Amino acid sequence: MNELTHQETRATDAGSPFAELLRIDRLDGNTFRGRCHAGAPMRAFGGQVAAQALTAAGHTIGDGRSVHSLHGYFLLPGDPTRPIRYEVERVREGMSYATRRVTAVQGEEAIFTLSASFKRSEPAADRHREMPRVPGPEELPDAFARWDDTARGDLARIDGFRALELRFVPPDAPGLPPAVPGMPQQFVWLRTGSPLPAGDPLVHVCALTYLSDLTLASTAGLHLQPNFFQRTQPPRLILASLDHAMWFHRPFRADEWLLFAQRSPSASDGRGLSLGEFYDRDGLLVASAVQEALVRERPPRPR
Repeated sequence: MNELTHQETRATDAGSPFAELLRIDRLDGNTFRGRCHAGAPMRAFGGQVAAQALTAAGHTIGDGRSVHSLHGYFLLPGDPTRPIRYEVERVREGMSYATRRVTAVQGEEAIFTLSASFKRSEPAADRHREMPRVPGPEELPDAFARWDDTARGDLARIDGFRALELRFVPPDAPGLPPAVPGMPQQFVWLRTGSPLPAGDPLVHVCALTYLSDLTLASTAGLHLQPNFFQRTQPPRLILASLDHAMWFHRPFRADEWLLFAQRSPSASDGRGLSLGEFYDRDGLLVASAVQEALVRERPPRPR
């Protein structure tokens, strides 16, 4: 679907509910304040914290540079009832590259740190891995459709998750890469649930940062339980993001469908590693993500 058709078939981007999830207030030249919704009971959603931190970094970068990579560490669970202060350090200003370091603080404690690099565009030879030829999102059910507000429980009360769309590709769908022993995989189409400003690439990169944290941790635990959106039994695992890295290869729109192809090559020592690739509808590889997550089995409930 091209951009014009997309804009004709979806609502205007003015007042986008998803864009509100990225909104932060500037306190001074290098300090910002934001609020995050819960991703689990009484825990701020890590993808939103990372997205807001990247937004803060981007607001200290002049025109002509775009994000090409980020590396973040989740240090403490954020409190969704309290504001978060984002402190930006201007590490480097080069001719082509600029680097920012962001610390997300609640009270006097750092809950997340981010390093982000920005660069000027330049001409170069282009190549990329081909996208798996899986069924498109139009052929798949909405991941939220089978949940009513009662059955969905905690998820139903998280307004932020209502501002996005997910459609999982069945594991037996045609076109999927062959399963590799010891490496669970899953494929999901996703996008923001409302259009984003067309002329602001930073918004789309930050939106994808948010989206990238939705299912990577569950990929690391697929050998023990289905992902949260498809699980029908009580969870067996405690999952939490430990660190997260992304590389942005080509321009994209986060309000257009993107295929998130994920696999997990290792899980041990209470940790699981997941790798992910984002493809647009034209099959271009637009971004990559790597995450290590806490993967622990829940202790049995006392009888």
